[in-house]
Amino acid sequence: MTAPTNFLTASAAAKRLGVSVKALRIYEERGLIAPARTAAGWRAYGPEDLSRAAEIAALRGLGFSLAQVARVLDRDPQGLEQALADHQSALEGQLRQISGAVERVRSLRQDLAGGHPPSVDDLWRLTAPAKEPVVAFDLPWPWGGERFELRDLRALTYIVGPLFSGKTKLARRLAKTIPNAAFLGLDRLENGGAAAHAQMAADPALASRVERALAWLTEDGATPSDALLALLAGLEAEGPDALVIDMIEQGLDTSSQQALMAYLRRRGAQARPLFAMTRSCEILDLPSVGPHEAIILCPANHSPPLLVDPHPGAPGYEAVATCLAPPAVRARTAGVIAYRPPAA
Repeated sequence: MTAPTNFLTASAAAKRLGVSVKALRIYEERGLIAPARTAAGWRAYGPEDLSRAAEIAALRGLGFSLAQVARVLDRDPQGLEQALADHQSALEGQLRQISGAVERVRSLRQDLAGGHPPSVDDLWRLTAPAKEPVVAFDLPWPWGGERFELRDLRALTYIVGPLFSGKTKLARRLAKTIPNAAFLGLDRLENGGAAAHAQMAADPALASRVERALAWLTEDGATPSDALLALLAGLEAEGPDALVIDMIEQGLDTSSQQALMAYLRRRGAQARPLFAMTRSCEILDLPSVGPHEAIILCPANHSPPLLVDPHPGAPGYEAVATCLAPPAVRARTAGVIAYRPPAA
């Protein structure tokens, strides 16, 4: 049977809704939508599917977990207070930013009324971000000391590269160079995350934030684990103005990685900058990369790291894609190193 003409394929439906095909699959896996199937087994999204998926996407944009979305669609308001409170906080942050911009305009108008017209630079700064690099340093070995610069810090930046490309060196240098940044290494997983447990035992406020985050993630399909708890302890810790994380997906299964990304994105554009090293396509889902995210590629040939636009055909896009794999593949190759024959 061929799908009716008013039905869309998964890719066409995702494009119309402004979400990724993977997001539609997750909605289906959680029983939120049930698209029809053609005789060949392809998914076909009709008007009702599209309407419901649009509602789901809108609620996800408000920061609701998939479990909360299901309750809203079933007209059950349980557990929505925290999601609404988080969204209110994000909106208030945007309001403060807009208020600051309004105050700058008011100041320029007062100067103008006093006979001091604003300069072109003053007017340009009203709409354009600062172009001076906020991070700049000479690249360490295995590079040759080339200059590396970032001109803005996004809410979420992925660091990607093949084995031995130097991405860990870059991550550590970023953590040292960005003012008041912290590096969360793989040692967070030692002894079942004992350090995280001790950290939370000594800080009840942190423990409360971690427990709340874990509850949200679990509702969204994550599997509770020491690895997830250790990661959340780092993410929820107060103090650092930026956080650099080594292999953020380490120890997390597929559903946990999917829930984690939804959790990180709900922080909004004004969240403290987070740099995440990854080789998982569940963490870095290229079609889902938003305007407040960035990708840094460390090439295999040790040419300087570069920012890559998340669009097919962009310089470095294919290299990024080849560095990523599903969690099941990453699990099979964990700990694998290249064979080096003994010297003759």
